[in-house]
Amino acid sequence: MTAEPLIAQLARHLQRPVPANVRTKARLHLLDWLACVAGARGSMLGRREMLGEPLRMWQPPFLGNVLEMDDVHRSALLHPGPVIWPSAFMFRFVEKDLIVLLDAAARGYEAMVAVGATFDAYHYAHWHPTATAGVFGSAATCASAAGLDEAETGWALANAGSVSGGLWHLRHDDVRSKQWHSHHAMRTGVDATWAAIDQVSGPLAILEGPQGLYAATCREPKPMVLGPGWRIEEMSFKPWAACRHAHPAIDCALELRAAGKLSAPYTLDTYADALTFCDKPYPTTETDAKFSLQHAIAVIADGRNATPADFTPEAIAALAPLRAQVTVAEAPEITARYPAHFGARLNGFELVDTRGDPERPVGEADIIAKMHMLAEWGGLPPSEADRAADLALRGDDAGAIVAMLEEWLS
Repeated sequence: MTAEPLIAQLARHLQRPVPANVRTKARLHLLDWLACVAGARGSMLGRREMLGEPLRMWQPPFLGNVLEMDDVHRSALLHPGPVIWPSAFMFRFVEKDLIVLLDAAARGYEAMVAVGATFDAYHYAHWHPTATAGVFGSAATCASAAGLDEAETGWALANAGSVSGGLWHLRHDDVRSKQWHSHHAMRTGVDATWAAIDQVSGPLAILEGPQGLYAATCREPKPMVLGPGWRIEEMSFKPWAACRHAHPAIDCALELRAAGKLSAPYTLDTYADALTFCDKPYPTTETDAKFSLQHAIAVIADGRNATPADFTPEAIAALAPLRAQVTVAEAPEITARYPAHFGARLNGFELVDTRGDPERPVGEADIIAKMHMLAEWGGLPPSEADRAADLALRGDDAGAIVAMLEEWLS
């Protein structure tokens, strides 16, 4: 008997009703994404307006990742927020309230993480999962917002997956391709959903088929897990303006500083991927600094708090002496726990999990504080942070959020 294609299983799984507690969690992720957009608005990415589209949709997928403070799923190694929320608002309808989009987003997170968690280490070494799995998340979000049935949802997922891509080579240059990947994933899911509405069918074995995504990008794909829970509940928030692989080092440094025990020289032990992505002792750009373990530790050693201001060219120059006192190395036992746990050991002090992970969660007050901090960084008054928190956490008007974003990005 032929097994049911994975995309067909996923499409059926996504038809489940979204429970109230999951919708509440989605509100926190919505506010977190709005905070990231507010903080990055000064980057002036995406000035070109896409005619006929709401929100200047060129901008939000870019801006949600610019500060490297977007939400993250550890085992899937991807960032859904910059893909899922623009997708949800792209498919808004006047008669639909925010609840519809919260449910759509929860299904988008579910699909994006479910697919991304099946990718193996070979995939992550070459391919950017926010892009490769992001197309599925966007398609699931838009299919839900548009009210597609199980079969049409499967077609949207399958056709989006048929053009999945996004290579990590972007890390070798100071470019904005990482943000472009989020936009491309969003745009692909939107287009695939419109195609499904027009009854354009898709290949449901696009993941596991003989010429499918696994065959092209993986060596040992993992089983797809479609459990009774919701994957958005497994998400981590990012308190600090750096690559997530640098967060365990920041967390350790903050704990040591609070205890009065952070002193040079600084010896960091961490997992292999953290070194692959973030062993940069001589950063020269903001992107370099956000992907530098050495700079991350120097930031905290200097009494700073890893906000966007701590990764500017001025901060890079000022912290060079402290960076020179940091050495980094792989700890095999920490690598063995990864990616289920993002850990580090600094000067002998070890953390298994990082602040913002489900094991060490942040709450509503923390996300509101993040919203205020990033709104200020992005040049918005405190009243706009309060407005965003009210609309995201307690509102039911998707149009009001769209209007707010359009004001921010005008």
